[in-house]
Amino acid sequence: MTSQPTQGGVTEAAVLATLSQVQEPELHKDLVTLKMVRDLQISGGEVRFTIMLTTPACPLRGRIEQEARAAVAALPGVTKVTIDFAADVSRRLGSTGEPLIPGVRNVVAIASGKGGVGKSTVAVNLAVALAQAGARVGILDADIHGPNVPLMLGATRQPIKGPNEKLLPPVRYGLRVMSIAFFMTPDTPAIWRGPMVHSAIQQFLRDVEWGELDYLIIDLPPGTGDAALTVAQLLPSARAVIVTTPQDVALLDAGRALAMFRRLNVPVLGLIENMSYFHCPHCGQRTDIFGHGGGAAAAEEQGLKFLGAIALDPAVRVGSDSGRPITIADPESPTAASFREVASQVAAAISVANAIEEAPVIIS
Repeated sequence: MTSQPTQGGVTEAAVLATLSQVQEPELHKDLVTLKMVRDLQISGGEVRFTIMLTTPACPLRGRIEQEARAAVAALPGVTKVTIDFAADVSRRLGSTGEPLIPGVRNVVAIASGKGGVGKSTVAVNLAVALAQAGARVGILDADIHGPNVPLMLGATRQPIKGPNEKLLPPVRYGLRVMSIAFFMTPDTPAIWRGPMVHSAIQQFLRDVEWGELDYLIIDLPPGTGDAALTVAQLLPSARAVIVTTPQDVALLDAGRALAMFRRLNVPVLGLIENMSYFHCPHCGQRTDIFGHGGGAAAAEEQGLKFLGAIALDPAVRVGSDSGRPITIADPESPTAASFREVASQVAAAISVANAIEEAPVIIS
């Protein structure tokens, strides 16, 4: 880039100087220091540049655009500001990487302390929402004894072997999908002990051609058993998200899941409260069926980020049973919007965590 004045008197140096005053709200550093300003072009009084986000699901994109536009527009001689957006999802640093899945930038395990809180539904809709935002996403159903992800996605095509003998995961709604359900009949139970569960998950990580992914979502079985231990051992860079409902018994078990991840040194990004409330479609009245505010209070007590609340919506159940998640079946619905917002919060939490790990340690 040059900093010579253009015909309108605007220079690249002046534009970059003013953009260095605009902060990325989550990372608390300016756009220039973070190298988020790309492809700066000036023609007379017209300025155009690209802001490179750390995730396509950035929840504060609108705020960044507004502040950057206002800053540049205030420069003398500027008559028009055009801002394009792109995204480059960062990868977690500070580890030796993921030897089993080298193309995957971030691994997120969706967990719960107990069954019945809608964890798989949340995992599926979060994955879809991230893919709809433009991310490259895969989802691994790690619940060997009760695999439901293919049903919820309507994924029926079996994996096939690729040229390198690795399995090619079926693609559904933009997601690469893998589950033990593809290799079992519906009435066949997986009566497996812990070592077999470990081996199956290891194969799904090692022997599947996941390709280049921004996020691999792993739907763990409920509780604190073998699958969670396996993921923690095989994927040292994984992070976790805990799903709960507002009721006390679910929150108690969510606390046990949190304690497990902390003991295994798996960072927990935050907590999602599912089935948070019910809006009557006839009278519009809100009913807190399982209580109110328990998830947010538990997150605060444990020093976790509260990633958001999802309503109890019959359409979610219908979508899951029919293989069309609500983020696909009714993307304009309030519930789908809630899933997109929670997905944005998860993506933002990953970006912040990656940035913290990347920051150099200054020894005085």
